[in-house]
Amino acid sequence: MTVPADSAKDWVQAATTGLVDLRGSGGWVGGSQMYDGGEQLVTGWHHHDVHEIEYACRGVVEVRTQAGHYLLPPHQAAWIPAGLHHQTTLDADGQTLAVLFEPGLVPAAGDRVRIIAVSALLREMMLYSERWPISRTESAVEADTFFRALGHVVADALEDERPLHLPVSADPVVTAAADYTRAHLDRVTVSDVTRAVGVSERTLRRIFNIHLGMSWRSYLLRARVLRSMALLAQPDRSVLEVSIAVGFEDVGAFARSFARHCGETPSAYKRRISGALRPAPG
Repeated sequence: MTVPADSAKDWVQAATTGLVDLRGSGGWVGGSQMYDGGEQLVTGWHHHDVHEIEYACRGVVEVRTQAGHYLLPPHQAAWIPAGLHHQTTLDADGQTLAVLFEPGLVPAAGDRVRIIAVSALLREMMLYSERWPISRTESAVEADTFFRALGHVVADALEDERPLHLPVSADPVVTAAADYTRAHLDRVTVSDVTRAVGVSERTLRRIFNIHLGMSWRSYLLRARVLRSMALLAQPDRSVLEVSIAVGFEDVGAFARSFARHCGETPSAYKRRISGALRPAPG
């Protein structure tokens, strides 16, 4: 099934199961689509015939595939290769920019979602691409030249992948345990989870290792760090407040865990992200 999408809102709401044709009859080598929130939106499972890099300008974006659950805090981008079935959730106050590429422009795209850090150059080029919406009726030589150049910048960025995702499983008990864990990050314990899903602690540890390739404790720590990245982007949240909100009783332990996963301290991340988050044009 092919679903046309003529506007940002149509694009999100029409993304049901199947191919969403973002280019329509244009067939351009590249283009962009900005979406401003107002209400939380969850797409259906869909795919595109173009590569997509989705940049979280504001708020948090979640991308799900059959292989993983990816949390996209502000100033991070998700690479979604052409043909990959995925589902996207946008926060009510979120703003996201999708930049689309003809597959030939980024040949080393792979077959999975990747989360990448956004350099100043990549960010400015993505925001500049807004002048050429993917739904435009006319193209120009300068647009094709620009998106070919941007494709090279994106290809380089894909080599700097960040482990900002949580593994997923088709096992219903693992899924329920993971969902419960993420919903109660501020206070969850392994005993809480075992009671919620009706298995023993030993069974929980065993099935997490089998189906997710990590312990429940490792899953919890990664989920806490990912959520903290989104909270740290909020200007009115201190590092201490965020550490408590995601379940760390000691801010030092939070800082060590954050640095181990992200390569920088929470304070350094907050300063960097605050400097980058000027409003996107448009």
